[in-house]
Amino acid sequence: MSLTSELKEANSELWERMVTHPFVGEMGDGTLPPEKFRRYFLQDYVFVKDLVPMIALGAAKAPTIEDGDPLVKFLAALGPENDLFQRAFAELGASEAEYSAASATPTTQAFGDFIMRTALGGDFIDILTILYVTEGTYLDWATRLLEEGRRPDTPKIYAEWIDIHGPEVLGELVNWLQAFIDNSDMGSRRAEIERIFRTTLRYEYRFWDSAYHGEAWD
Repeated sequence: MSLTSELKEANSELWERMVTHPFVGEMGDGTLPPEKFRRYFLQDYVFVKDLVPMIALGAAKAPTIEDGDPLVKFLAALGPENDLFQRAFAELGASEAEYSAASATPTTQAFGDFIMRTALGGDFIDILTILYVTEGTYLDWATRLLEEGRRPDTPKIYAEWIDIHGPEVLGELVNWLQAFIDNSDMGSRRAEIERIFRTTLRYEYRFWDSAYHGEAWD
């Protein structure tokens, strides 16, 4: 069994809870209250400000230029997603002043701190492991919704958010991440990779949960 398969199996319950969270199911049905998606989207916009430099550090730490190329392409692909952010905020009634000034909730700040600390102190595989979880879980839930024909008509952003995380968009990247991790010699770092995988997955679940139920600093 490959390393990524072993990691997913060891954390299968948590992985399944993340990709089948009520937030996902209700988004797929079109029954998710827009205010919950709005809360999620504002936080995702904040989180991307840490995700982008983490990916850039990954490209810089790649063993070869060729190894870093998929991350460079992924960064370039985030441009259209930023356009989607702008359109979605308009649809959700969030002004430019509001989303520009949005601050991180406790979960968003902790998640962002974790990925940047890992990226700064870790190596290429550490960063790829984080990306495999963040992009692999999103590919998983989006693929399931698409295969079930769940593309809600309103709000329009729901269907777009599902599409942008489906196989045609994320499939190649996630497959590359999986293959690179599986073909790498972890040696004595296996336990650290397991920790990074599970911690990232925990934060992904918490990210849904904080958006769904609400969360704020005291």
